Amino acid sequence: MTGVLLEVAANSVASALAARAGGAGRIELCTALELGGLTPSHAQIALVRERVALPLYVLIRPRAGDFLYDDREIETMRCDIEACASLGCDGVVIGVLDADGDVDMARCRALVTVAGGMGVTFHRAFDMARDPSRALEDVIALGAERILTSGSARSAMEGATRIRALVEQAHDRLIVMPGAGIDPGNITALRRLTGAREFHASAKSELPSAMRFTNAVLPEMAGGEIRSDVDTVLALVAALGGI
Repeated sequence: MTGVLLEVAANSVASALAARAGGAGRIELCTALELGGLTPSHAQIALVRERVALPLYVLIRPRAGDFLYDDREIETMRCDIEACASLGCDGVVIGVLDADGDVDMARCRALVTVAGGMGVTFHRAFDMARDPSRALEDVIALGAERILTSGSARSAMEGATRIRALVEQAHDRLIVMPGAGIDPGNITALRRLTGAREFHASAKSELPSAMRFTNAVLPEMAGGEIRSDVDTVLALVAALGGI
């Protein structure tokens, strides 16, 4: 794409292949989208890196819930980042807050140091910070390339006004990338409202299950696969102006 970029949150190898086929500019690989995203397996990372030449960033989030992590969780994240580096990933996606809702500079710096030459995106932990303006300056000080944000709202469209303020505050020191609830029907308006040039979407759909038998007592285990959809990625790219 010229001037703008679509990053697809891919939750599997199949989703990463769909993102590539649809014209995405970058992949954020994760798992458990229904939990806000968690770190994918070593095998998933390795297979996506082997099969997809797009820039590949991996979500480093060891559990669902808040972004206040203890020493064992930080060590897990450090090991995951090292694994990403060894597999040839282009970047990682991190975020750690302290108990007061500020960016935990010490722990984030430790993770950025482990990332070394890989790029760093600060994920939507940013949206849980008590002071977004200060949090933006802290993330810039960490040397991150970008933040992923909904403008501290439930969706990027709802947070568009704040996202625009963050874009203006960042002033080319860091990329502000809107995410959450972005689809082909709103991405053009969101680009106009925010002035952002990178956008993040999962483009997901649910495939029907191929199972001929399911246990009706456990309907939560009977659904089909959630996967990024090629046609949705194509529509998002087209709405941003084509490739």
